[in-house]
Amino acid sequence: MQTDPGVETMLRLEGVRKRYGSFTAVDGLDLEVRAGEIFGFLGPNGAGKTTTIRMVAGVLQPTEGRILVAGDDLHREPERAKQKVGYIPDRPYLYEKLSGGEFLRFVGGLWGRDGSDVEARADRLLDLFSLTPWKHELVESYSHGMRQKLLISSAFLHQPSLIVVDEPMVGLDPRSARILKDLLRAFADEGGTVFLSTHTLEVAEALCDRIAILQGGNVIAQGTMDELRAEASDGGAHLEDIFLKVTGGDALADVVAALADPVGSAA
Repeated sequence: MQTDPGVETMLRLEGVRKRYGSFTAVDGLDLEVRAGEIFGFLGPNGAGKTTTIRMVAGVLQPTEGRILVAGDDLHREPERAKQKVGYIPDRPYLYEKLSGGEFLRFVGGLWGRDGSDVEARADRLLDLFSLTPWKHELVESYSHGMRQKLLISSAFLHQPSLIVVDEPMVGLDPRSARILKDLLRAFADEGGTVFLSTHTLEVAEALCDRIAILQGGNVIAQGTMDELRAEASDGGAHLEDIFLKVTGGDALADVVAALADPVGSAA
């Protein structure tokens, strides 16, 4: 893939494979994500998206290949690489016996950040997501959406260069979803990088600068929206149309036909 030599590569995957026994979830994946962009990572269920996201976040190790974050090898230099990454998983697993404020202090401490500066940053993030009244309440009393907002806040707390997001809008109310979209866009505009996996294609189309579509552990289409339209030979297509076309949209016609089939016609 050709890259503008003046643009820094924030995330690079080189020949990344992940096998579970005889099953290959991710198969020789090569990707390059630039600083200052929101990169969408899409695919049907079972395509290998979450496995890839977890490898990029350092939760899983590749079976083969390597992952570089701003030039640091995630396997060989894990501390240096992970310090540059904020991870927002699809499910907010948190320490329920901590308050929201204590949880953010704990996360700050993991990254060697403490004192008035990180406390002030935590307060700004809590206020952004309307969590200030809940700062001293135990996480066990938080709703699912509130937990997600606290987790998002923790991902930005140590001022990473790369935010890795798996299904970011799950559990968020419309106001919080809009705040998160604006936050991700502002983060990228200031030079940060977002690697985002979502099933909400409207969000990906509106937010992402470039998009890769994964199927069977391999990238089958990649580019800007205009480039994807050209690849799909449809200049006016929305991302949903492109996604269905490149991932085998004929299956959708079978679903529609099955729904339209009169009850008992197969008897």
